[in-house]
Amino acid sequence: MQFLLAFILAAPLIGAAAALLPAPPGLRGKSPEQAVLRHGVTVTGVILAAAIALTLGFDHDAPARFQATTDISWIQALNVRIHLGIDGISLPLLLMTALLFFLCALYSYYKLPEGPSPKAFIALLLVLEAGTLATFAVLDLLLFFLAFEMVLIPMYFLIARWGGAQRQAAAWKFILFTLLGSVVMLLGLLLIGLNSGTFDMVALASDNGRELTHTTQLLAVLAIGIGLAVKTPMWPLHSWLPDAHTAAPTVGSVLLAGVLLKMGTYGFVRILLPITPGGMQTFAPYLGAFAAIGIVYGSLACLALARKGNKGDLKRLIAYSSVGHMGFVLLGIATMTPTGVNGALFANIAHGLITGLLFFLVGALKDRYGTADLDTLAGATGAALYGRAPRLGAFLAFAAVASLGLPGLAGFWGEMLALFGAFDPAEGLSRPAFLTYMAIGGLGTLLTAGYLLIVVRRVCMGDPKAKSAAPAALPDIQHYEFAAWTPLVALTLLAGLWPAVLLGLTDPAVQKLLAGGNS
Repeated sequence: MQFLLAFILAAPLIGAAAALLPAPPGLRGKSPEQAVLRHGVTVTGVILAAAIALTLGFDHDAPARFQATTDISWIQALNVRIHLGIDGISLPLLLMTALLFFLCALYSYYKLPEGPSPKAFIALLLVLEAGTLATFAVLDLLLFFLAFEMVLIPMYFLIARWGGAQRQAAAWKFILFTLLGSVVMLLGLLLIGLNSGTFDMVALASDNGRELTHTTQLLAVLAIGIGLAVKTPMWPLHSWLPDAHTAAPTVGSVLLAGVLLKMGTYGFVRILLPITPGGMQTFAPYLGAFAAIGIVYGSLACLALARKGNKGDLKRLIAYSSVGHMGFVLLGIATMTPTGVNGALFANIAHGLITGLLFFLVGALKDRYGTADLDTLAGATGAALYGRAPRLGAFLAFAAVASLGLPGLAGFWGEMLALFGAFDPAEGLSRPAFLTYMAIGGLGTLLTAGYLLIVVRRVCMGDPKAKSAAPAALPDIQHYEFAAWTPLVALTLLAGLWPAVLLGLTDPAVQKLLAGGNS
């Protein structure tokens, strides 16, 4: 187990270095480009297999205990250690990350985005995977910061070099926002480490903030929270996200929504809730307010984009939907209750699966039509995917109803539990305030259903014989698309019909985390 986790974190970096080398004879395939793309599929596939083996070897009877741990001294002067481990909170995120990277590599093998060398693309993809996997597995504050920052450069280049229109401006906006947030976050992490004498997240969580004064906790929550909120993204620090998603290549959007956004909310749960509980309790009502505003703001922005005549970009619409969905995650965290935090973690996984699938589907639509403009896609009577490409239309309709939180699918449980947590927040928090946030969140679910059903009506329905922007022969789902999308559909169904699979992992770990490591 210890070796497996270390291998999962090291393999992407080794694979990235190997991707830049010439392919050995016999593995070159038809061209060097095919060889490096095959290399990307192989490396991410091996990492996924190792993550599955780690999951099977995980002691599911003790998900609150950190397992597969490594703890060795690294920088003695600062008491920084290479401390690795996983529990019921981090394991699902680690597994989902490995899965999404494999599916993106598989998709890129057949549909590589236009841009420079495929070698650089695969190398950047693997470095990005290394950073995201490490974020969910490290248990030292400074290592967490290094992993958190490691993803910025590869994602910047994936957007700037392989993206679409306005890609340079979007890439700069992405990296400036996240870098500025990270600088503030580093100050907060240093404040905790220097005042407590350790950067070890397990020791700090067990101490539960007793070594930190209330003022120190307030400053730490404010500083770290800003950095995490930018990455989440929380309203009003979200403005980089729609531009980045609109400009990014399809796999870039999938990974941005499915993995990178989760790094911010994971930081709230792993660092701020157990290490600075007093500071979090002070700021929780404000976090809940921003979350509630984000839920409604994201939905209203999507409704505006979905309206006929507004020339709304479908990728941009889904990006704004992420602001709303991540608002439910933040609301669950703000309740500081086991119910709310479990809901937040469940919504994290559900959003990664469903929104990743949505971005895959929109990328496929853009490839076929040459645009993601909703008015152009729908034409005068509707794009009529049900008639022109029925399987593609069915996948899109499934992803839409999963995203709006239909009971029986993964999107339902996280949002419901977050709202239940807001109904009865932790002791010391204002119940009237959180009841207000719950009501606003409930309104957000109705608005979400509204804009997603409008999208389905405009894109999937209509007269297939009517004149539209569709090509004369619109291809239905290809074999590689089916292979990349089906696992996300299956897991969305599994999590929706059998939520205990995920909640059985997260709940004991959350109970222990909120109890300061004593339960």
